[in-house]
Amino acid sequence: MIVGVPREIKTAENRVALVPAGVESLVGDSHTVLVEQGAGLGSGFSDEAYRASGAALLPRAGDVWSKAEMVVKVKEPIEPEWPCMRKGQVVFTYFHFAASEALTQAVVKSGITAIAYETVQLNSGELPLLTPMSEVAGRMAVQEGAKYLEKVYGGSGILLGGVPGVLPAEVLILGGGVVGANAAKMAAGLAAHVTLLDLSLDRLRYLADVLPPNVDLLYSNRHNLLDQLRKADVVIGAVLLPGAKAPKLVRREDLKVMKPGSVIVDVAVDQGGCIETTKPTTHENPTYTVDGIIHYAVANMPGGVPRTSTLALTNATFPYAKRLARNGWRQACRDDAALFLGLNVIEGKIVYPAVAEAFGLPHTDPRTLLG
Repeated sequence: MIVGVPREIKTAENRVALVPAGVESLVGDSHTVLVEQGAGLGSGFSDEAYRASGAALLPRAGDVWSKAEMVVKVKEPIEPEWPCMRKGQVVFTYFHFAASEALTQAVVKSGITAIAYETVQLNSGELPLLTPMSEVAGRMAVQEGAKYLEKVYGGSGILLGGVPGVLPAEVLILGGGVVGANAAKMAAGLAAHVTLLDLSLDRLRYLADVLPPNVDLLYSNRHNLLDQLRKADVVIGAVLLPGAKAPKLVRREDLKVMKPGSVIVDVAVDQGGCIETTKPTTHENPTYTVDGIIHYAVANMPGGVPRTSTLALTNATFPYAKRLARNGWRQACRDDAALFLGLNVIEGKIVYPAVAEAFGLPHTDPRTLLG
């Protein structure tokens, strides 16, 4: 198979979908790997490293897209890339379709087969290709929240962990999944007082066993949410419904009960955000203020630490990419139930129910298209 790795062009996105070690493994399996020049530089991987691993370096993204049978990426194709997608091609990346009808329609029109990292799901319910980036984003959320609490950034001027004789900041985390658990560990480690809300009693019981004593666990309902918003200095949105839009837990009017200069970090922004006032931002312009509350809603948070993120991501994605290259997407998805769930669009037909539901579009059972 011809596998293509274009350079990521989303704003401030420096990750890369395949590292030189992955290239070497694919080439060793007799595949051809095409890498756009400069694709790995933002993550610290030189063109020479790719060349030495057996990749063919091409000068333009269009050259990679036009020749590759499977394109592996990090972020969803953005508008300048849409014309490059072609019928019969496989694209393996994060798509987050439910957050963008325009992207969904473009992919449907292109005729590609779209396999989304974020919906590959094990029998246990784990999302193995989302987990590493959720770990990064959860930990980063605390760093960013702490930074924007500083007065110079418009925050209330509170040190996250306090000092002897001065109380620490109050951190509220909405959701106890991978993002929420990692955010709680980081915030607690910095000596903040943390409250985490979740709907699952089983998950709360598990977190009670693994999180430190400065993390309080609370069942998520409207009353508890509003009560905690009044106290919070930092709110971290960590809600995920696989493949679907995130529910809007915090309404516009709820901001009025929060303390001026508080910070919201909505990690759920990739799926539309769990705060009603969320709108995607970039690493260059990461924040905006609504009703005196600072909002941080960077849609590719892990892109801010690309070396760590690239290595963590490719550790998880590469075995699946190798399987797709070896067996072709149809056989690979027949053989692997987790990868089968990664199918979102097959040659113009939406096959992931939550994506079709998000926009009221027709849904096709993927089993009828596998042959």
